[in-house]
Amino acid sequence: MVRRRSPQEKKALSYAKDRRNGYGENDKSSRKNIPRQKRIRNRVGRRSDSVLGEATGPVDLDAAEKCEVDLLARSKWQTAPWQKKPDTPLRVMVAYKLRRRAHRAAMAADRDRAGREAAAAVRWG
Repeated sequence: MVRRRSPQEKKALSYAKDRRNGYGENDKSSRKNIPRQKRIRNRVGRRSDSVLGEATGPVDLDAAEKCEVDLLARSKWQTAPWQKKPDTPLRVMVAYKLRRRAHRAAMAADRDRAGREAAAAVRWG
């Protein structure tokens, strides 16, 4: 028989297992962007294979050197393998939001205090 979990256990499990998109993009966009990135990487690979595969016949050293320089000069975006990255655990996201909220409240309090001091200096100046 399955043991019933308490609400506290359920909450702890939720914080451990649930994840949120911490990158700042729409979480639904991953449905399109992940397959798109795979297509782009595969297309780049097929293109470089076809360029190298077309070289037949006698070898022209100047052309071979130019081809090698072109391949080495490709940007990291074109040559580095794209990897999926997991979303951020909910526990981390909640802790970040709480820290940010506290920091913003402290900054607002500092601004208010500085404003009151400046107004008092003008009044009593």
